[in-house]
Amino acid sequence: MFIRNRFLLSKFNIKNLKFKNYSTKPTQEHAQELVNVEQLKNDDEGITIIGLNRPWSKNAINKHMIDQLLNIFRQLYCDDSSRVVIFRSLVKGIFCAGADLKERLTLPSSEVGKRVADIRNLANVIENVPVPVIAAVDGTALGGGFELALSCDFIVSASNSIFGLVETKLGIIPGAGGTQRLARAIGGPLTKELIYTGRLFKAQQALEYGAVNRVIEQNDECTSAYNTALEIAREILPNGPLAVKLAKKAISHGQQVDINNGCAIEECCYNQVIPTKDRMEGLLAFVEKRKPKYKGS
Repeated sequence: MFIRNRFLLSKFNIKNLKFKNYSTKPTQEHAQELVNVEQLKNDDEGITIIGLNRPWSKNAINKHMIDQLLNIFRQLYCDDSSRVVIFRSLVKGIFCAGADLKERLTLPSSEVGKRVADIRNLANVIENVPVPVIAAVDGTALGGGFELALSCDFIVSASNSIFGLVETKLGIIPGAGGTQRLARAIGGPLTKELIYTGRLFKAQQALEYGAVNRVIEQNDECTSAYNTALEIAREILPNGPLAVKLAKKAISHGQQVDINNGCAIEECCYNQVIPTKDRMEGLLAFVEKRKPKYKGS
């Protein structure tokens, strides 16, 4: 069950993040909250939910959404209360339709590159959040929306979700890391085929390609991917928070280099765990046959 955490919201410096439903576009969108932040409590304390909330545009990414997402994800870099993050949509049937093309039409050519760079920067910020970030895709994820999902640690998908980097159909290319992250996930030749053609593909195909970790049969509420992501987050939550962070660092940095340098990165990360109280707590809990009580220190 969700409980809004006022301390978290104040810490994120985002005012009035209360979820609102709109059937039409607000007249002053810059004053609206396009991203919802919630933190679970009780046994789920430490799980933070970040939800896209721009239903009138199928969560298309405009400047206001970029600004809000950047602010939220940057705050996670120094938020010790968040140990696992789930990135989802609050709009039924859609994760994110990609960049806001109506907004893009209003931009002079000199501004387009900067806007694309902003989304690319956002993807990089998401990728480098110190704690695990799980993308829960309960609907369509296209273009920049798929790129943001790829910037998470992994993707959990509902069976009815559709994916695609469709930019070549619009006379452009993926610009928020899609050419790089998809190739690293599924390999260069298949990425080339999918991007050259701008082809859409279903969740089961995404699983076979290696673009997503799991595919779950969709439920009536269209929340099956989110529910599964929550189950995974609950598996991560009891583990040593420093260990999880350093494991993420070792994997993320190590996969960019050769095996020898990767092992050196792993050694460096392991050495940072050795002097921690959490390591000793883990050993004592094992010997005493009890659950460890990690403090993140």
